[in-house]
Amino acid sequence: MSLPKLPSGELLGHPKGLFLLFGTEMWERFSYYAMRALLVLYLVDKVRAEGGGLGWEYASALQLYGTFTMLVYVTPLLGGWLADHITGQRLAIIIGSILMAIGQFSLALPHAWLPGYEMHAFYTGLGFLVLGNGLFKPNISTMVGDLYQPGDNRRDGAFTVFYLGVNLGMFLAGICVGLMIDQFGYQLALDGETVQIRNYQAGFLLAGFGMLIALVLQMTLAKPLLGSIGIEPAAKRERRLQQGPRKTPLTKQEVDRLKVILIMGLFTIIFWAGFEQAGGLMNIYADRFVDRTLNIGEGAVELNPAYFQALNPLFIMIFAPLFAMLWLKLGKHDPNSPLKFALGLALMAIGFLMMVAATLQYSTEHQSSLWWLVLAYLFFTLGELCLSPIGLAMVTRLSPLRMASLMMGAWYFFMAGANKLAGLIGALIGTNDAATDQQMVANAGAIFGGFTLAALLAALLLYLWADKLVYWMHGSAAPIQAAPLQGAPIKVATPPQQI
Repeated sequence: MSLPKLPSGELLGHPKGLFLLFGTEMWERFSYYAMRALLVLYLVDKVRAEGGGLGWEYASALQLYGTFTMLVYVTPLLGGWLADHITGQRLAIIIGSILMAIGQFSLALPHAWLPGYEMHAFYTGLGFLVLGNGLFKPNISTMVGDLYQPGDNRRDGAFTVFYLGVNLGMFLAGICVGLMIDQFGYQLALDGETVQIRNYQAGFLLAGFGMLIALVLQMTLAKPLLGSIGIEPAAKRERRLQQGPRKTPLTKQEVDRLKVILIMGLFTIIFWAGFEQAGGLMNIYADRFVDRTLNIGEGAVELNPAYFQALNPLFIMIFAPLFAMLWLKLGKHDPNSPLKFALGLALMAIGFLMMVAATLQYSTEHQSSLWWLVLAYLFFTLGELCLSPIGLAMVTRLSPLRMASLMMGAWYFFMAGANKLAGLIGALIGTNDAATDQQMVANAGAIFGGFTLAALLAALLLYLWADKLVYWMHGSAAPIQAAPLQGAPIKVATPPQQI
């Protein structure tokens, strides 16, 4: 009996299959974040015409955004279980890709084609995206870990490469979708005035094509580059390796490690509830209350609010290698993963301080500077680098083999709660009424200030609990870190009581 057959051949010191998963995830993330950058803007746009938006209230739009993104992170729990027990990861990814492509193209249907049925196409599209994402998300992350044998120190570097693929897709989405809805927009005469309409459907269409590219990559290259990885359900494989159908109970060490995943997951709720304001409340704030005019030489250009969604992945690509080198340089002084989580929360708190400053600068005569948003996204990104790739690697290391995809789904389940919470909190900004601009900005300032305090308190609590959490990890592996992008295996000493 053997483990899945690994394909031969490497690129930059890693299995070639890593770069297939990199490309697949990049285009799926391009598709998702192109849609995400538009969703709230599309809902609140007052011009209900072909591609002109649905004219919802801000509070309703942010609540729907929270519900949708919550479901995006709930369904991976089911998708992980199905892959572990029935479909295997490869088939789950293909089915999920097909469903998400259908969802994007449903959103892209022009209003003129569906008079009276725009909302039917809209909710159908969101439904397919939720279901497809549930099959796709937990399984592609798990397959990255499966490319490496136990104890292979290249695994951390692989997750860094994979995470750069995620962010490259996000960066391209923010830029391309902003250009798309403006360039394919049109003018409409309303009340004797010519109004420029954003063509949101063109943006959703672009997202659909991104998803098709991800599907084609998997269907054409998975067999030669991934070998047998992801074909056999993990639970079935474990029973085969044990040469019998008997179920083995979790050991005490496994239970302790699962407790670590649970507790760290609770702290990620606080982080992602704040971080996800980027696609909701901060997106609206950028559209309505920020001076988006950028002076270039003797001219000036007004930035589409969707462009701000490209800042986070741009900063990721700049700073991820620097953070990786920092962790390695620290050597035996490298902080353990709970301490890195605490640092991530503290950095996010600084980001929200920048947004508080933006609201304090705003007045009816003077909008907030766009540079406050740039600084906020910078600190959010630095916090993310201390938390997100570390969390993914931690789950793959601490989870029992027979529960690998299920626990990755459970990790995303924490993010589901965070996204719903993000929508509910963001909705406290108020209504669209222009007469209440000052009150809406004050509400936004209170929300940003509340996240600042919550993140700081969570960081302090996690710092105090760090030693206990490290003890429960039982030294299962080398320190979890975002390893450098060089392909060569990395030798890292394992300090006592550190992971």
